[in-house]
Amino acid sequence: MKTSKKKLPTSSEPKQNNSDANSEEEKELCPGFKDVDAFVKYELGAVLSATKASAGLPQAGDEYDFYRSFPGFQEFCESQGDKLLHCMSQIMQHHGCRSHIRDRNKLTGVEERFDLVVDSNDVILERAGILLDEADGVNRNQNPVMPAGFQPPKIVVSSWNRKSSSSGSRSETFRLLHAKNVARPQLKFKEKVDNSNTPFVPKIFIKPNALKPLPSYFSNKQIRKERPEDLDVPAALADFIHQQRTQEHVEDMFAHPYQYELDHLTILERLLSKPEPQMYKPVAETKLSFIDSLEDLVALNEKLCKLSEFAVDLEHHSYRSFLGLTCLMQISTREEDFIIDTLELRSEMYILNEAFTDPTIVKVFHGADSDVEWLQRDLGLYVVNLFDTHQASRALNLARHSLDHLLKQFCNVNSDKRYQLADWRIRPLPDEMIEYARADTHYLLYIYDCMRAQLLESNHGQPGLLQSVWNKSKDVSLKKYVKPIYTEESYLELQRKQKRSFNTQQLTTFRLLYAWRDKLARQEDESTGYVLPTHMMIKISEELPKEPQGIIACCNPVPPLVRQQVNELHLLVQQGREMPLLKAEIAAQKKKGLTPVKKADVTLFGPHDTSRGSESEHPQFSADDVPVKQGILFSEEDRQMDIDEQKISGLLAPAKITVFQELETPADQESQSVAQMKAMRIIEAFENPFRMYLPSTGAHVSKNAKFDPSSKIFEISKRWKLQSIEKQEKELEVKKKAKEEAKKQAKKLSEERTKAKQSYQESLKNITTVRQQAVESKDGGTKRAKGDSGVGEMTPKPSKKLMKSAEKAQKTEPEESFKPFDYTQSDLKVFDGSKARDNTQFDPARQGQDFRKKKFPQGQKRNVSAGNRSMSYMSGKSERGFRNKWPKR
Repeated sequence: MKTSKKKLPTSSEPKQNNSDANSEEEKELCPGFKDVDAFVKYELGAVLSATKASAGLPQAGDEYDFYRSFPGFQEFCESQGDKLLHCMSQIMQHHGCRSHIRDRNKLTGVEERFDLVVDSNDVILERAGILLDEADGVNRNQNPVMPAGFQPPKIVVSSWNRKSSSSGSRSETFRLLHAKNVARPQLKFKEKVDNSNTPFVPKIFIKPNALKPLPSYFSNKQIRKERPEDLDVPAALADFIHQQRTQEHVEDMFAHPYQYELDHLTILERLLSKPEPQMYKPVAETKLSFIDSLEDLVALNEKLCKLSEFAVDLEHHSYRSFLGLTCLMQISTREEDFIIDTLELRSEMYILNEAFTDPTIVKVFHGADSDVEWLQRDLGLYVVNLFDTHQASRALNLARHSLDHLLKQFCNVNSDKRYQLADWRIRPLPDEMIEYARADTHYLLYIYDCMRAQLLESNHGQPGLLQSVWNKSKDVSLKKYVKPIYTEESYLELQRKQKRSFNTQQLTTFRLLYAWRDKLARQEDESTGYVLPTHMMIKISEELPKEPQGIIACCNPVPPLVRQQVNELHLLVQQGREMPLLKAEIAAQKKKGLTPVKKADVTLFGPHDTSRGSESEHPQFSADDVPVKQGILFSEEDRQMDIDEQKISGLLAPAKITVFQELETPADQESQSVAQMKAMRIIEAFENPFRMYLPSTGAHVSKNAKFDPSSKIFEISKRWKLQSIEKQEKELEVKKKAKEEAKKQAKKLSEERTKAKQSYQESLKNITTVRQQAVESKDGGTKRAKGDSGVGEMTPKPSKKLMKSAEKAQKTEPEESFKPFDYTQSDLKVFDGSKARDNTQFDPARQGQDFRKKKFPQGQKRNVSAGNRSMSYMSGKSERGFRNKWPKR
């Protein structure tokens, strides 16, 4: 064993020499760590384990004091504490900080040690920041040679831009190409970008492939170039001037220029038949042309007009522009790929309308909803005979409808979407971005062939499903671009989307910030997200900071334009804070109007007690009949209550003297003298000192303006009153009609009931009762059996069933057999008034006496039928009816 152990080092000597050579070639960062990633991974694991171990220590308090009472635990804590302090002092010495952390006074030692640790952390973090800046290429010690504000592109490595190689050993990283300091392409445009608050007017002035000629407004450039923004007029008048100038051409201005052509478009038969998919060329063998001059663009248009189909896609940028910019256009044919610089050829791109509007050429897009609008807005291009592969994917019910999924399914190509959100304003474009843009259209024509074939196969060879895709694609090409228009209520839509509840101060601030952001974004041609993101605007509106520093604190990171105009934003926030504090829901209810509540049945005592009044004076309302007061525009209408509303109010006599009551204008104002009128106007000119404590009801309008016929407010208030009166009159007419109809229906029902009663009574007159029949039988000499006569005498009053059967019998008998009854031979005692029936309920106090007092006529005995006789109770012998015979308790 010993010999083997001694021989091992000798046998491994060449290996050690090789490892030393390798270590010299690959310099290690630290002993045992090859690179920074390994070291950081090990350190993070050590820190994590230390954190978990510290969580298991006894907590400060009774638990720690209990463990501290054991000598072993106390010695262990002291030894470990000394080791930690020693390590900390060594780290401080390494970074040049004060490191006498162990030799401290017992009284002030904890505070001094804490201050030392804080200072050392600041120094270490500052040094780490400097080293990170140097690693990123920023050197604080040297003055930059480049112009101020320019920074070279940084290498940003993350999960989205890391591409794993086939070997799997290391991952290849890519640069994130962002354009932080690119010159704004809007400055080079020949036509100024129109960010005004006016509707969008199409840019087209030549209409190729037209079935209906272009309106005169578009063909005449002089009319189109006359814009109110060129004049030195306020922005408020610019919209009015624009409307007056274009009043004659309103219908032509906002219509789709190719509406007629698209409505009369017929799909060719060859496009509805099953195609043979034509395989795409490899990317390496396909010619690529970058077009940035007018001559190349004209040559491209001539090539496209000779084809039967081509694929189109666009690249867009929206962060540093208010409306957005179309930065790039990709066009692919079966043989070539083209990339057009639309920023350079923005004003000449209308040339391609000859190919784009040709109904015999198919233009293949994927998800063309936004592309069609961008072509109209920036380039003045329109598409006729479009095929959208996104609509075809939806018709086929594929799992996903994105272009990535179609490339993977039909072409077995993995698309790379790392540059989808890149800044496409960069010039010159890097090769990676050019290849990415090229791949979007290179395979699209092959996908178009495959999807047409699948649409026919899925519908059993019938072209119905394929025709529906063509129709949906035509609807996409009919879309019109609509410019965002700012109105006073625009902020409400954004506030509803955020689902936040604001009070009046917060809502006012949000409205003012929204208006400021929209105005500044239009002026600077920046997106609203760049000027002030929505979440920062909501944060400022909720917090309502009192100082400008508070506004900056609500924004992280702070937008450049917010930092420049923070004082203006502070004034807007202060204006919002001056609003009376009310909940938004209460304010909305006040605007809707007054809804009187149903008066309670029991009225409590008050200064104006109504308990002595009759209840008929207070009308009762159901939930549907409660009158609602109409909305009012001015405060004077609030005091003019209707007669019905005065009846509804609980206080019959309102208070005559109030602190906040304004002076009422007398009814006979016209009869006053000139001096009195002047005095009244002077008094009204003074503002109520208590108005600042009242809730806001909109802007305060002077009463002089209300009564001045020449003022606009007088016309508005008069028009408002007339409209409200007309509405009330219409509602009253509707209610009256409804009441009259209800009365008519009630009358009809009552008449029907009376008729039914009369018919019933008439039918009862002709019915003969059993007693009458018995009398008839006696007088006529007919005899009956004894049992029948006994039962007949005790028969009760005929029931309803017997009456009905008698009615039927009478109806069935012929009229000739009826003979009138001779009342002279009848016993009239039968028709004597019958006594009231005795109560059928048993009463022991009355039963015995009633039977003794009851009298029978002479020669007639008491006959009790067997059905009415009780076997357990004999009425003659019972003595329970006498109270004196009752048993005593």
